[in-house]
Amino acid sequence: MGVLIDGKWSDGELPQETGETGQFKRADSVFRGRITADGSSGFKAEPGRYHLYVAHGCPWAHRTLIYRALKKLDGLITVAYSIPGLKQEGWTFGDDPRYPDCIPDTVNGFKYLHEAYVASNPTYTGKVTVPTLWDKKTKKIVNNESSEIIRMLNTEFNAITGDRTDYYPVALRAEIDAMNERTYHNINNGVYRAGFAKSQAAYEEAYDGLFSTLDWLEERLSRQRYLVGNQITEADWRLFPTLVRFDVAYFSIFKCNRQRVADYPNLSNYMRELYQVPGVAGTVTPRYYVINYYSIPKVNPTGLGQPHDRARLAA
Repeated sequence: MGVLIDGKWSDGELPQETGETGQFKRADSVFRGRITADGSSGFKAEPGRYHLYVAHGCPWAHRTLIYRALKKLDGLITVAYSIPGLKQEGWTFGDDPRYPDCIPDTVNGFKYLHEAYVASNPTYTGKVTVPTLWDKKTKKIVNNESSEIIRMLNTEFNAITGDRTDYYPVALRAEIDAMNERTYHNINNGVYRAGFAKSQAAYEEAYDGLFSTLDWLEERLSRQRYLVGNQITEADWRLFPTLVRFDVAYFSIFKCNRQRVADYPNLSNYMRELYQVPGVAGTVTPRYYVINYYSIPKVNPTGLGQPHDRARLAA
């Protein structure tokens, strides 16, 4: 998908994302600023100050869109949605009549997300990822780590919106953290470790970890309604974006094909319940999941744009 090297766009990947035995190793996010209610961090929670760069197809970006909807932040934080599919210069924004719900960047007018990274750090080296949280006041990126962005959205704007629903309650934090660690390694990132593996051993390790954890969750959800405690928590909202993409994308293109989420009675019912929480359905766009994942050359090198011979059947 390409990376920035000293502020210049380059095709290719980061070498550190492939381990010695061919396993996929996701690079850490770089921008780790934090919005706080009182502004002590340098980024104060204020209406209209922040802007999200996202992609419909990305599960990490999907988390932030869910929180934006649930926490009543739609009118406070603006969003730019990239055009689906992997493009020559990474995440791309613009007006395209084929994708009317992909909103261009009306804040900065950036065509490519890497422009935001260079504007924040002219010598930036690394990946350019969604979600990216932008500060309109300082004209810099605040944060590009989804797990941290959703924590900010969970609490720091409460006094402005009046919504004090807490998806990371103090009493459940240790259990939520433990659940997040397991589901991230084996499911959220596990599907990528299977799909992007460069050796059979790395693929099998990821595949086995993925399905053993899905089996464990299926049994767990036969006994309790949600992943942690008796309420919806951050753990549920971190898992949901992967589940809702699984059958239409990961099952096939990432070869995570032992069985579908639809074949797990408890997991599939649990996924439907989360989908029906008010505000969530509007963040789910399966059409873009198919376009996005099937455009990744390293897992689908032939694509759908190859020549055909159907003209021989013309009348």
